[in-house]
Amino acid sequence: MRNMLGEASSPYLQQHKDNPVHWQLWSPETLALAARLDRPILLSIGYAACHWCHVMAHESFEDPETAALMNRHFINIKLDREERPDLDQIFMSALHAMGEQGGWPLTMALTPQGEPFWGGTYFPPVPRFGRPSFRQILAALANAWDTDRDRITGSAATLRRALAAQAAPRPGEPPGPALLDDIRAAYLRAMDWQHGGIGRAPKFPNIPIFRFLWQEYCRTNEPSAAQAVELLLERMSQGGIYDHLGGGYARYATDEAWLVPHFEKMLYDNALILDLLALARARRPTPLYAARARETVAWLRRDMRAEGAFAAAEDADSEGEEGKFYVWTRDEIVECLGADVDFFTQHYPAPAGGNWEGKIILERRAPFAEEERLAPLRARLFVRRNARIRPARDDKILADWNALTIAALARASAVFAEPAWLTLAEDVFASILTAMSEPGGSVAHACRHGKISAPGLLEDQAAMIRAALALYQATAKPEYLAQAQNLLAVTEQKFADGGGAFFMSADAAQSFAPRARNAQDGPTPSGIALMAENYALLHALTAAPELREKAEALLAAFSGGADRLTGSPLLLAAADLLENTACVVVTPGAAELAHAALAAPDPAVAVLRIPADASLPPGHPAHGKTATGPAAFICRGGVCSLPVTTPQEVRAGLHRNGDISP
Repeated sequence: MRNMLGEASSPYLQQHKDNPVHWQLWSPETLALAARLDRPILLSIGYAACHWCHVMAHESFEDPETAALMNRHFINIKLDREERPDLDQIFMSALHAMGEQGGWPLTMALTPQGEPFWGGTYFPPVPRFGRPSFRQILAALANAWDTDRDRITGSAATLRRALAAQAAPRPGEPPGPALLDDIRAAYLRAMDWQHGGIGRAPKFPNIPIFRFLWQEYCRTNEPSAAQAVELLLERMSQGGIYDHLGGGYARYATDEAWLVPHFEKMLYDNALILDLLALARARRPTPLYAARARETVAWLRRDMRAEGAFAAAEDADSEGEEGKFYVWTRDEIVECLGADVDFFTQHYPAPAGGNWEGKIILERRAPFAEEERLAPLRARLFVRRNARIRPARDDKILADWNALTIAALARASAVFAEPAWLTLAEDVFASILTAMSEPGGSVAHACRHGKISAPGLLEDQAAMIRAALALYQATAKPEYLAQAQNLLAVTEQKFADGGGAFFMSADAAQSFAPRARNAQDGPTPSGIALMAENYALLHALTAAPELREKAEALLAAFSGGADRLTGSPLLLAAADLLENTACVVVTPGAAELAHAALAAPDPAVAVLRIPADASLPPGHPAHGKTATGPAAFICRGGVCSLPVTTPQEVRAGLHRNGDISP
């Protein structure tokens, strides 16, 4: 055997192609080889921007003695979690069923049939951190396989039952206002009201939770829900987790005050944060939100474009050192800024001893002001930084992450009055459809250099439907509505489970595990939540009763376990969308009214522009409504307002507690 990763398209797998480990690709052929040799599988899952994945690679996978031990006793498989999130979810769920905390790199021991029987995450090369060495783990697993096969078989069977239980839906009544109130209160109790965010260090953005809290503010006028979102955005946008020179947010902070990031930048984080910045800016015109949105989009356009779409991530490491590209010394800043250094460091502290491991991570401590003087100084530092060796970029194209970015750009274009962002969103959407369409009309999950490397998942279809609906509302182009409806039909055909819900994959990802259904949001929305949102928005736009029925069935499929719904904030948000979305029906010639609705702070708004030569179907509440000139009707709960003719009236009518007269 030999290392086969040179044949992979994934940049993460390519990073390991020169390891002395005989890495294999995940495939039926590899599983057949393991079965023929009766050898256990050692599965290592990570991703290209993962710092601790790089650490374990340098310490263990590049070590000849460790590699020899792996090659002697195991069939070794390397997997990119971003390329195969369906497999990653199965094995991460297995790890959680063992009572272990998840994370990457994920290290799993499997039977030759691919069944997990043991797992962990990072292991050091020598015993430390209270953890055994990786070599000790390898020796113990090899010995157990040779001498205690019955115990391994029992462990695999136990995990198989646990995975089946996790995959089963728990039907119940669709979530109502009381449940939304309870979960909102639980999230607010977990808030760090000093620094923003949920809990203590390490701090993740957890944007799905804060997106739910923002919608809860719009639903209930509970001020603390909006305050939680605004505190998070302010502290992250001023902290070290934000790249103050190049734009974009890092994946998470290792401290509770958002100073020290793991420096990798993920496309999905920045898409979801951009969307939340737009919603918050629509309520309160804070210059900070506008600056961070524009800087983040500038980073997307400058550093993340790839094959007509956006690359997946930028690495944390360069020259083998985490954060080296991003951090500074006091002397470097003084040399670059000269006489301006005292003014600059009044806003961006630069202590001589540094603020992290003797180096300086830029953070904004002063209020957001003096931008005319500060911007040229940041530009000088940016030019100096660009002379350094850049971190690697994972340039594979992921359909779901790009679709999240498309929808965010469409909303932000309206809120920040940036029409070029909408054009960019349309271009990326067209590129994804051109490069990643599968036979039968679905969208593939991953591609690189024009080669599709992973089949489409529910998240890809659902996020692309959502992107198409965002573009339809922003442009009024009927082809986007048609594309959303066509892709919805394909998704129902390939992924529906027959009980109102959806499987994550079109086929079983692994023979021993049932097809997964996942309503839990992670750093990104679950495909189930996105599908519930799509049904709710399409129902608001079309008033088709079958769409409401499908939305209710999907919500009900996961509502029997209220304890689980705390992990599904965007499914709960979709329940609110279904009941309370306002459809703003705009007559021809009323572009200003459409723009006012598109730039609303409430996510529960759908915008429908009626062409001059068309009418709404009889079932729509605005059917037959007329106005003497350009106007809009605000329809919610099956009734519509009288015609409104100014943007101010549109904005006032979209407040949840405003009067909507029949």
